[in-house]
Amino acid sequence: MHESSLLHMTRFRDQFLNDKQNQTLQIADLGSYDVNGSYRPLFVNSAWHYQGLDVSAGPNVDVVLTDPYSWQALSSNSIDVVISGQAFEHVEFFWLTALELSRVLKPGGLCCLIAPSGGPEHRYPVDCWRFYCDGMRALMHYAGLEVLDVYTNHQAEGWGDDSGLWQDSVVVARQTAKPLNRRFREWLRHYCGRWLLPLDKVPQKNSGATDGF
Repeated sequence: MHESSLLHMTRFRDQFLNDKQNQTLQIADLGSYDVNGSYRPLFVNSAWHYQGLDVSAGPNVDVVLTDPYSWQALSSNSIDVVISGQAFEHVEFFWLTALELSRVLKPGGLCCLIAPSGGPEHRYPVDCWRFYCDGMRALMHYAGLEVLDVYTNHQAEGWGDDSGLWQDSVVVARQTAKPLNRRFREWLRHYCGRWLLPLDKVPQKNSGATDGF
């Protein structure tokens, strides 16, 4: 977890959750496996319940997702805040993951995604994508979320680590009210989403993932 990523997530917490300090919040962190740090300390609050989600069991993982495109462990409209950093570049079909993110968010719920726009290849186990502001906007629009803030960090110097390499893009978005036709589409995609994947990418039950996002 590089320095700038922690700074961006702290900024999100302070700007968008400061008025929710005394509210009960369900917070889900997608790609939470702790390799060299995690966001968990940023969300320590007696009223908030943080849970880490990843496709592999390990440090800082509370819920193991057997399928990154169908989160069976999370009910629709059950999460107040979804956060994710340095994960989406490792998700092969990230647009399907964005739809699941949208499904589990409550109306009015928030998400904050952080992903690099630059930097060298870092396969874990794959490294597929880089994101810019327009790409983040398009992804949120595709998932039916309202963009509240989006920016790319172009600061290349002044960091204590390799943060300048990654030049992270950050998007904050909000779930809007879900009309009936959209709820039906979410249900259909959630339970039939495997049909949208190449056959060799359909997760098998009890397959046992070995790598994180």
